[in-house]
Amino acid sequence: MENLQTLRDQLVKLLDGRGAHADFNQAVADFTPELRGVRPPGAPHSAWELLEHLRIAQWDMLEFSRDAGYQSPEWPSGYWPATVEPPDERAWDESVARFRADLEAMQKLVGDPRSDLFLVFAHGEGQTLLREALQLADHNAYHIGELVFLRRLLGAWVG
Repeated sequence: MENLQTLRDQLVKLLDGRGAHADFNQAVADFTPELRGVRPPGAPHSAWELLEHLRIAQWDMLEFSRDAGYQSPEWPSGYWPATVEPPDERAWDESVARFRADLEAMQKLVGDPRSDLFLVFAHGEGQTLLREALQLADHNAYHIGELVFLRRLLGAWVG
């Protein structure tokens, strides 16, 4: 039982993203509005596109983990925003807030002793809550790294 709680605690920390690299909060902190929709030469995505992709994919994994009736968006179009730039300044802040809320919800789900980390979801193809949590942490780390690199390209990263 103690080992299982240790695993839960470590998963919650892993989802938080703090440790060996910048976390989400560092990556989006003070990201100026005029740079949010910019794709530097050679960059495939703007910060807005990466932020929304992070939010949508995280929400998808969370909902899949807690709702057997959930239907994922169409791949790949449903996982990326329709525009390179945020539609307005408020959209960025809303996306950041929703990302944080969904991350917290996944952390609570994983940390809840009533959640079976190893039970294969009947509505999936072999996925478990453990796998979804690990995939979410991995996916977030990858794209947060892209956000940091994009900020470096834009001359907007201090760190």
